[in-house]
Amino acid sequence: MIKIYNKDTNFEEEIKEGKVIVDFFATWCGPCRMISNVLEEISKEQEDIKILKIDVDEYDELAYKFQVMSIPTLVFYKDGKIINKKVGFCNKKELLGYFN
Repeated sequence: MIKIYNKDTNFEEEIKEGKVIVDFFATWCGPCRMISNVLEEISKEQEDIKILKIDVDEYDELAYKFQVMSIPTLVFYKDGKIINKKVGFCNKKELLGYFN
């Protein structure tokens, strides 16, 4: 499942259970669009992984909180805890490997 972060989204609630990939992106970012396609594939194939997309231009306070300096930045959560962080493009196999 892919969810787009908005002002009504409770971030802590979204990440507290299961596997979550938080995707910090911008609409103008080429590599962000490329990784978005990979995340779409993952969302269709891996029902146990939630993907939360956060537009850094709209929610810069969250980008600042998570020290996002480059995009795309992916933050991997398992049961509310950060287990990894990846900056830049990577393939599906590499992304799924962060949960192992």
